[in-house]
Amino acid sequence: MSKVKELPGEAIVAATQSPSIGNSFLAYIERVRGGDMGALPAVLGLVVLCTVFAVARPAFVTSINFANLFTQGAAITLIAMGLVFVLLLGEIDLSAGFASGVCAAVLAVTLTNLGLPWYVCMLAAIVTGVVIGTVLGTLVAKVGIPSFVVTLAAFLAFQGLVLVLVDEGTNISIRDSMIVAIANRNLPPWLGWALYAVCVAIYAGVQLLRARNRSKRGLVADPLSLIGARVGALAVLAGVAVYVLNLERSRNPALVSLTGVPIVVPVILVLLVVWTLVLRRTAFGRHIYAVGGNAEAARRAGIGVDRIRISAFVICSSMAAVGGIVAASRASSVDPNTGGSSVLLYAVGAAVIGGTSLFGGKGRVLDAVLGGAVVAVIENGMGLMGYGASVKYLVTGSVLLLAAGVDALARKRAAAAGLR
Repeated sequence: MSKVKELPGEAIVAATQSPSIGNSFLAYIERVRGGDMGALPAVLGLVVLCTVFAVARPAFVTSINFANLFTQGAAITLIAMGLVFVLLLGEIDLSAGFASGVCAAVLAVTLTNLGLPWYVCMLAAIVTGVVIGTVLGTLVAKVGIPSFVVTLAAFLAFQGLVLVLVDEGTNISIRDSMIVAIANRNLPPWLGWALYAVCVAIYAGVQLLRARNRSKRGLVADPLSLIGARVGALAVLAGVAVYVLNLERSRNPALVSLTGVPIVVPVILVLLVVWTLVLRRTAFGRHIYAVGGNAEAARRAGIGVDRIRISAFVICSSMAAVGGIVAASRASSVDPNTGGSSVLLYAVGAAVIGGTSLFGGKGRVLDAVLGGAVVAVIENGMGLMGYGASVKYLVTGSVLLLAAGVDALARKRAAAAGLR
């Protein structure tokens, strides 16, 4: 209640009157003015970038390029989703990129060299990620080595481990149809529409259930008109996306047809839903935010801080393994550069650009998806405009610096307003 009293008059009205879209909008404006910007900068940046590239290069808005955006940004987005858990604790994992390379190399070696079934190889890659996360998390939580030092050491060591696994530079091809399909095949058009209907229905159900639960507890719930507007906006945007992706993208349809939603899209959606539920609806998720907000206070409240830290690193490395599998699928091979180059920088950048704070305690898994979209759009759009890697790095670095600056200023405003 004390926080409500500190808000300006308009916010008090919005918080106490019967719920409406207008009151909800006023409350949102007050939250933004108070420093709680959420994903607003990432969304605005995404709109601006897409508009600029669409005007400069009309090819940017074609169906084939739209599909390419999903496959280009998938591995970065998946790794960034895992990094969100570590960043929420105020920690960092500099090894996530090459950890994905190690796991991809395990996948390739067991699949191509040993001839094991694809599902066994995928499991081996993910288990490798779990082991990596457990070791890193234990060194940070139990031994007390700063995460920057531990993961920097792992960053260097994993480069050598990848070389060992791929026999000092050998390119290992992946020909298994199931693995290759993850990032290179599409759903049938009818299945894309079915996925669309399920996603919209689930989102509407979650919104209505949340409003009902808040009403039962005597809290102000979102009005049905606002919920309808949200569901309608999602239905329109997702419907347009599915329609465009179901268009024929092949230059020679008689030879090969290329239609449908990329298979990697439902993979990302499922993981987004799962990890969002973990953070928002479980005691573990609440403990993540508590430790990230104030570790000592969380410890005194009886939360197993060490266990939470280890678990976060395990999730991070496991998601790095999933990202490595997708990267290997897209390239249909694994080499010493898998997981290297700019993978880590883009993954961390995606999480931060999306709205996850580097200071801990603030962020969502959705931030990684939004930030991954921004990074993919920059990479794709700059490529279409003919710019080289130098310009891409400069623009991406500038966007990352801007996002971190917005986060720092937002925290200062929130502290000044007494909201933190």
